[in-house]
Amino acid sequence: MRSIGVLGLGRMGGPIAARLAAAGWPVSGFDPRAARAPGGTHSTAGSARELAASVDVLITVLPGRGETAAVMPDLLAAMAPGAIWLDLTSGDPALSERLAAAGIRSVGAPMGGGPAEAQAGSLTLFVGGAETDVESLRPLLETIASRIERAGERPQDGQIVKLLANLLWFGQAVAVTEALLLGVKLGLTLGAMRDILPRSAGGSSFMTTHLDRLLAGDYAETFGLDRCVEELDTLAALAETASTPFALSTLVAGLHREALATFGPVDGELLVAKLLEQRAGIDLSGEIDLSA
Repeated sequence: MRSIGVLGLGRMGGPIAARLAAAGWPVSGFDPRAARAPGGTHSTAGSARELAASVDVLITVLPGRGETAAVMPDLLAAMAPGAIWLDLTSGDPALSERLAAAGIRSVGAPMGGGPAEAQAGSLTLFVGGAETDVESLRPLLETIASRIERAGERPQDGQIVKLLANLLWFGQAVAVTEALLLGVKLGLTLGAMRDILPRSAGGSSFMTTHLDRLLAGDYAETFGLDRCVEELDTLAALAETASTPFALSTLVAGLHREALATFGPVDGELLVAKLLEQRAGIDLSGEIDLSA
């Protein structure tokens, strides 16, 4: 069985490492902020470079593109011939493309889901990479994910699909909140809108999954608001390079940037909704019985 190294043992990397170890994989771990072994294994590398040099598969679960750019060029140089880099970070496709050009076998598989899904092995992975590399990792991927979405043959393809999915999510967070606020101002009840809108032509998986979170005042503290803005900035740069329209998304990005300026770099990827609530003078939470 291949040896696995997990770089980044935070709220996502820790449960992933623990799940792999519990499934019998030989796992080593290192966290750039605090060297600690993942739960379920007693193997801890002394440094990120030591970890990269000692394993068959290096899994990175880092906060974002800045952290990846800072460490990966050195780590890729340390990896053994034939080793594979599996990047689970939601990052910058251009960076993934540049790093993959170093000649290391690499698969990009950014995650959908949070710590609970990581612990349960029910993540969604958006996978990009050569068919042979992806298939060689499939038993590992199936240990941590219940959905494996094949995005393309390039490592950056998974990053691109994940960013596009997040772009739609960020846009729906704004659109749904604005629709609810307008409906309240025009005399509709939140209960009526909750019943009707998800089943309308404008319904979406966002509404099915997150509408009740908004109505409960839960701003999704599983992802940092600064990371939302970082991803939107990455998307804007990609759109500029590709010369594609980005007008509506620019407005969405601007609102998220204002939310970041208002609330700071805290966890809460739905805090843009709170910003809009404050502007409208309406609190969407606590007015209806969500158990009904």
